[in-house]
Amino acid sequence: MDTRSAIIQVGQLAPEFDLPDADMEMVRLSAFRGKKNVVLYFYPKDDTPACTMQAVDFSDLEEDFKRYDTVVLGVSRDDCISHGSFRDKHGLSIQLLSDIDGEVCRRYGVLQEREVEGKRRVTVCRSTFVIDKKGFVRHALYGVNPKGHAHVVLDLVKQLALKAE
Repeated sequence: MDTRSAIIQVGQLAPEFDLPDADMEMVRLSAFRGKKNVVLYFYPKDDTPACTMQAVDFSDLEEDFKRYDTVVLGVSRDDCISHGSFRDKHGLSIQLLSDIDGEVCRRYGVLQEREVEGKRRVTVCRSTFVIDKKGFVRHALYGVNPKGHAHVVLDLVKQLALKAE
């Protein structure tokens, strides 16, 4: 059974959120409106091989994203302490946000029920949203492959910047 009931559509206003980062500082999506594009990516778990690869890639490209007035935010259901350890262990520069109760994950339609080791569990489907400065979703990518994904998203942000000129 798939629990991704609220699939986000391109062109809709991105669902608002207010989540703590690894330093327990609150990050509000609306704070970027009118100032920055936002790459909002959801990942299953801190410090797993695929999630680490993806977070490192986004961190390595952070300066490139900044050139296009874009901030990268990673969201998982891990707590702030886990995010801090993950960030420090791998030298991550992007902000990692904690959605312990999964409310923001539900709003973005990234939760799915699947069988893991013989048990049914709700997990986060690796997904990425590119949100423009006005707060609208310009790209909604569900079930992404982490390898090379940050470069794909950077290309989408570049295209968004060209259209804005």
